[in-house]
Amino acid sequence: MKIMKNKHANTSSRATARGGRYARTLHERGAQSYSDENRLQVDPKTRQPLPPRSQPGYYAGFSTLSQQEFWDEATRSVVRARVEQVPPIRYFSAEEVRLMQAICDRLLPQDDRDDAHKIPVVNYIDDRLYNRRIDGYRFEDMPEDHEAHRLGLQAIEAIAQHMFHSSFIQLEPLEQDQVLQSIHDCKPPAGHDIWQKMSIMHYWLLIMQDVLDAYYAHPYAWDEVGFGGPAYPRGYMRLEGGKPEPWEVHEQRYEWAAPPSSLSGEYSPVGGEGEHKQQTPGQEGTH
Repeated sequence: MKIMKNKHANTSSRATARGGRYARTLHERGAQSYSDENRLQVDPKTRQPLPPRSQPGYYAGFSTLSQQEFWDEATRSVVRARVEQVPPIRYFSAEEVRLMQAICDRLLPQDDRDDAHKIPVVNYIDDRLYNRRIDGYRFEDMPEDHEAHRLGLQAIEAIAQHMFHSSFIQLEPLEQDQVLQSIHDCKPPAGHDIWQKMSIMHYWLLIMQDVLDAYYAHPYAWDEVGFGGPAYPRGYMRLEGGKPEPWEVHEQRYEWAAPPSSLSGEYSPVGGEGEHKQQTPGQEGTH
């Protein structure tokens, strides 16, 4: 089971110097080599790694930002800011941001992207927590989101130390996956004092939702999935038959296999086998 998502594609839009540099800075702080070939998807026939690209995936040549002249100014400003104005780290400490980056690198790997097109997920999570933006509700067995994230980092580090006698950021990818899988399965071998303060299932929901929200709000992720961008003020015309709009491109599939350094391909329900009563809606598929 891959606790993170497998990705097929990315973007043709170029990152600005500021966004690209900041994303690279965070990744360079990690202990693992981000260019490690064992982290790359592989060609299932040759078993050779597929190199990072500016736009890997099924929608080669598509760029959501190329359509910005058809958006109104308010929409254009909001979307461009996600590329050009990456928020600085203000909530997490330097040590916490390194750990959070390592976690996000496993929950949602971006090894198929070149450095200029990696999405700064941690920055956007940090920005939400720093500004105390919430969804308008909170589970009764959870502390406030910013505190839950901080407790979660402590628990993940405790599990890593218990299982492998090392910091999470020093572990090999497969070992990191095992740490995270213990949380996914709601069966952590350590950090029990922290899980007394918050629900492990709801923590998993929180961190996955934040990672995915930050990622899929970015135009580069829209390019990856072939999303044509905001429909306002220009609407969509071809609503049936799965046909692309005139400004979109046809899907171009290719074969790939998960990297050897991940648990991708293994499946178990959230909460572990036989633990369906703990299953969180919307968190079933974890690859």
